Amino acid sequence: MPLKGESHIQISRLFEIIYLLMEHKSMTAKQLSERFEVSVRTVYRDIETLCEAGIPIVTTQGRGGGIGLMDGFVLNKSMLSEQEQGEILAALQSLTAVRKEEGESTLTKLSALFQNKGEHWISVDFGDWGGECGLRSLFSALKQAVLSRRVARFEYYSSYGQKTSRVVEPVRLIFRGQSWYLWGFCREKQAARYFKLSRIKELQITEEAFEPRKMEEDLNRQNAGWQEKSVAFRMQVDACMAYRVYDEFDPDTITRKEDGSFMVLAQFPLGEWVYQYILSYGPYAQVLEPCELREEVALRLSRALARYQRMEME
Repeated sequence: MPLKGESHIQISRLFEIIYLLMEHKSMTAKQLSERFEVSVRTVYRDIETLCEAGIPIVTTQGRGGGIGLMDGFVLNKSMLSEQEQGEILAALQSLTAVRKEEGESTLTKLSALFQNKGEHWISVDFGDWGGECGLRSLFSALKQAVLSRRVARFEYYSSYGQKTSRVVEPVRLIFRGQSWYLWGFCREKQAARYFKLSRIKELQITEEAFEPRKMEEDLNRQNAGWQEKSVAFRMQVDACMAYRVYDEFDPDTITRKEDGSFMVLAQFPLGEWVYQYILSYGPYAQVLEPCELREEVALRLSRALARYQRMEME
């Protein structure tokens, strides 16, 4: 079965197409495209791939027609090597990590066919270490809003501490820089915007549907804009913060000094959170460059000290 040149996700889709046709006898290309969230053209390419692999698929035209399998067809697991079977199961496990409902059924069926449960090599948990933080349910609700093209309403807290009400046409969920973001068209700003999931509160998915906009250029432009508005800085960090240095910085930007401390180079989007991030290191880090950033951090530290001193005098 010549499937070696196909991607893992496409292979899993090809096998699920076979199971669907075995279960439903016949389905239309439109039904299959909606099931897998791909174009009708992609469905026909998949059908062509299956035919080339020797799967006896027949198509009928007219009312009541569709795509089906020849009577008496039985799927033979020997068409794939043991290694290929393992790769397919591993790919499906990665799919179920973020799309549990969609991938679990196929994973169960193929595991039974191959008589191989596969190694559970990946797990995604949207909760923090302190317990459930609601991010999992938020992610699930926004995923459905993206897929069903439903308008979302929520309260949002910006990095400058401002609370605003937003109405957004959700387009995509993006994982970047250790955090999940919603990317969509904000009707208040009349532009594409990123929204950090942890700052979204009181989410409501409305019944209002929207037509998708052409926004790929906006996404590329915004990504480029992040780089333009970012600040590059050099910081010295004490040895006791090694766990954070290795967690939060690219290895190529870290230099270990003879005394055990670290010299790190970083470039982050400019905003209030940058100061909060640097201050989170407390007395264990020192900004060396640029001077403007160093002076602003020192000013904030002096204000904090003055506040504690006033409390002691009261």
